[in-house]
Amino acid sequence: MIKESNLKPDAAQFRETVAAGDYFLKVVKAGQTFRILDLEGNQAADTLFYSAEDPSERYSAMDTIREQGNAYLSAGTRLRSNHNRVMLDIVADTCGRHDTLGGACATESNTVRYDLEKRHMHACRDSWMLAIAENEELGLSKRDITHNINFFMNVPITPDGGLTFEDGISAPGKYVEMKAQMDTIVLISNCPQLNNPCNGYNPTPVEILVWN
Repeated sequence: MIKESNLKPDAAQFRETVAAGDYFLKVVKAGQTFRILDLEGNQAADTLFYSAEDPSERYSAMDTIREQGNAYLSAGTRLRSNHNRVMLDIVADTCGRHDTLGGACATESNTVRYDLEKRHMHACRDSWMLAIAENEELGLSKRDITHNINFFMNVPITPDGGLTFEDGISAPGKYVEMKAQMDTIVLISNCPQLNNPCNGYNPTPVEILVWN
């Protein structure tokens, strides 16, 4: 569902540009709203959420999909944890649909999907692992990399229940905005993927904005 925000970028308390292939890691406090802005269009932002109080509580695709009865995410979606508690609400969205089934790119999946020669290529799981290693104080480890959301990514479900990776449906200036319902660790890999059309084979920056 398309829904625009009334928040003004100039009023944001925090802004950061995340280069393609880089990561973003920050605690967003309960009551704060944050936006992921697709600066140049069709970029994929692979995102994980954890409770800042107890990172073993984290975003659950299963609970989110079950409770809303819809496999796609957009404005009005309540992002739920593995304890079936609401972590964040998507309060604005100008893209219209986001994926939570396709998973994140990895060196292993690049090999299986594309070619053995692709194994060395940078992948989202590499970015997450680097973020975890460089921020040990958060208490995250490899075992905490589970369900993720691919914001701006177009992964249609086929009539026979399969998944396809299609051209992105975002565009320059599109954004998705969420309001935190608990203190939430936000970990984003700004996807470096060069092998599928999710970002037009051209990874680009995204911008993160936070309002109190």
